[in-house]
Amino acid sequence: MMSTVALKRAWSADLDAATLYRLLRLRVEVFVVEQECAYPELDGRDLEPGTRHLWLDGDGAVLATLRLLEEQVDGVRAFRIGRVCVARFARGRGYTARLMRAALAETGTATVRLDAQSPLVEMYAKFGFVVDGPEYDDDGILHVPMRRG
Repeated sequence: MMSTVALKRAWSADLDAATLYRLLRLRVEVFVVEQECAYPELDGRDLEPGTRHLWLDGDGAVLATLRLLEEQVDGVRAFRIGRVCVARFARGRGYTARLMRAALAETGTATVRLDAQSPLVEMYAKFGFVVDGPEYDDDGILHVPMRRG
């Protein structure tokens, strides 16, 4: 049983190799292995200067993670949340909500975009996101673009 679950946050430049490896490993376990979606998980954005990684650590294990990208949209600073995932054994404990609240606290009133897997649209709507385009297939998984702000 885990004694504490700590919220962690790091800019890409501040992540040590072992932590980045653990974050990427969870993402591959969820998206590539569990969801059987062979896609280029390593897209080059994890190490961009404006990228922040948030994760929940339970006694050294990464339980959940998300990636917060800083972007420019029409010359205005905006953000993109992605790679949101929770380890299978840790689901149902509110970890996604905890990460989302932390990420949105960092974005303030700026526009935030994400591409939700279609069954999760209602969950993201609870954080103020609205559908911002048609549903589309991304490597065999239906997604919906969403926006907040």
